[in-house]
Amino acid sequence: MLLTFAAAAFAAELRGDHPTTYVVKRGDTLWDIAGRFLQKPWLWPEIWQANPQVQNPHLIFPGQVLSLVYIDGEPRIRADGPRVGEAVDTIPLSEIEALLKHFTVVEDPKALPYVIGTEDDRLYGVAGQLIYVRGLQGAAPGMVVDLARPVNLFGGGNKRNHPGATPLDFRGDRHHSHWTVPAGFGEATGEKLGYELAIHATGEVTRVQGEVATVVLREEGREIRVGDRVLPSEAQPYDLQFLPRAPDQVPANARIMAIADGLQAGPNLVVAISAGARDGIRNGHVMSIWNEGTVVPDTVAHRSGTAAKADKVQLPDEFVGNLMVFRTFDKVAYALVMNGIRPVRHGDLLKHPDATE
Repeated sequence: MLLTFAAAAFAAELRGDHPTTYVVKRGDTLWDIAGRFLQKPWLWPEIWQANPQVQNPHLIFPGQVLSLVYIDGEPRIRADGPRVGEAVDTIPLSEIEALLKHFTVVEDPKALPYVIGTEDDRLYGVAGQLIYVRGLQGAAPGMVVDLARPVNLFGGGNKRNHPGATPLDFRGDRHHSHWTVPAGFGEATGEKLGYELAIHATGEVTRVQGEVATVVLREEGREIRVGDRVLPSEAQPYDLQFLPRAPDQVPANARIMAIADGLQAGPNLVVAISAGARDGIRNGHVMSIWNEGTVVPDTVAHRSGTAAKADKVQLPDEFVGNLMVFRTFDKVAYALVMNGIRPVRHGDLLKHPDATE
């Protein structure tokens, strides 16, 4: 839906050095193109002018010429020219495809069907081999399933009561993780937001005997072991296109819970956040990231340590960058860090992208 704003408000969001025209190139992303015209790329749909060549911001193609025009005194971006190849992605999907395809979040992995045995009692099952699943209700030959292993319990809190990630073993009990989780993120003590599962392989049910289903593992995937959980396979578990936009509001105390493969994240790295569909968060929503200001004692005004601690000052939050949500669950979402001026940290606050403090 197109929104109408005053021309002055629109002009304020245009970059001072914005081009009057731009030819879309292969490898461009919608976010990068928007950044050429706008100070706030997530405002792209608000100044888009639909036309017969381009019906919506999802469908910009290499070879098309984007131009900045004014219609009724308001700036609009329009596109003309031939389409060459596939539509431009909003974000570099190739950089996050593993997270899109191979991770999911469920309420309770222990309630799911599970692998009870493997062909010839092998330690691991691999492509082409059989595994045996217990508890797969409604199973029938030809049914396709995903085989997954618990990774993290999202939620709870650390010593500052920030939601975090508790690493799990294959049974869903505490263990280590592919996420880097700092000291203080121990057993969850607050609301459980969901269990992260890593999808290791896909299989097909070949027969059902009593409460046990026989599944043959497909070629793609990693080894499967007894205890791995079973879910119905999703043909397309993620969106192919995202429309960057600001949410109506960001939930209070929404934070970064975990960072993939590192203690600190920069652009094009993935984070897990403590907000999801129940909070009104959707794929494409952009939020700003802030390092939370600490509370410090005033040791200048007071010589006494006790007096200084009694006179504490809250330091301001510091802007870090922006992220965009690309996969949303009920209470949890994955997001891509789009830009930043300082490292992202566990526990960082999330705010509306237009927030100034």
